[in-house]
Amino acid sequence: MSVKSEKLKQVKKAVALRYEQEKDAVPRVVASGQGSMAERIISVARENNVEVHEDPDLIELLSKLDVDEYIPEKLFFAVAEVMAYVYRINNRLDDAKAKFGIHRMLKR
Repeated sequence: MSVKSEKLKQVKKAVALRYEQEKDAVPRVVASGQGSMAERIISVARENNVEVHEDPDLIELLSKLDVDEYIPEKLFFAVAEVMAYVYRINNRLDDAKAKFGIHRMLKR
């Protein structure tokens, strides 16, 4: 493999999805990019405490969608798995915050 093809293979990609149950029938793409734009998408997500999940195969498919495009039916299951994972992580964090309380940590 040449150096050029190796660099192309390593270009970071990111897609941000939004799903608002009251407004959206399915998740939709709200941001998409590669290289420095992908880094910015990931940075903004982390700054806003949004869980970042890496899945190279899924990102290849999602990165072909346009911003504001709803995910196609063929990707429902894969996206649902990721969203369920994120939901579980968020609930665990919420449970831990409720159980241990931020205010307890600040008093120490």
